[in-house]
Amino acid sequence: MGKIGLFYSFKSKKTAKIAGIIHNAFSGVEVQLVNVDEVHEAHFQEYDRMIFGVPTWFDGELPNYWDELLPALEEVDFTHKQIAIFGLGDQKGYAENFCDAIGIMATFFEEKGAQIVGNFPAEGYTFEKSKALKEGQFRGLPLDQENQARLSHKRIENWVEILKKEFNL
Repeated sequence: MGKIGLFYSFKSKKTAKIAGIIHNAFSGVEVQLVNVDEVHEAHFQEYDRMIFGVPTWFDGELPNYWDELLPALEEVDFTHKQIAIFGLGDQKGYAENFCDAIGIMATFFEEKGAQIVGNFPAEGYTFEKSKALKEGQFRGLPLDQENQARLSHKRIENWVEILKKEFNL
């Protein structure tokens, strides 16, 4: 069955908090926490199933640590890998690019052969645009800790159930 790698920056406090909640929601399943600030390409070959935590910075950008890592992964083949992405964003302050980082990451890894899993319904969110949307669903789990923090736990529970099915757990 194999282990699952949960990749995020241990320095990003909000993302780290959410990663911990996701980790706990996988009760009874081996999920390894991986600090994306200290990884290199070989780490990504250790897992067939990966979860990436990525907040959207500024006007729809990836955080520096992901932005600097992706070019090093250009030649890595992610065929037969399943990747799920959760991201943090602000629907009110950045409504025109809410959780764009999810979409940027999904597109990158899909182009490298990965299967993106964990699509999440767009109902209950209020924003103008998002690169994370495809065919009316998010390509991962968007969370807004600024405006909808009270909804995060339930959304995480629902998303982890989706992932368990898609990961065949």
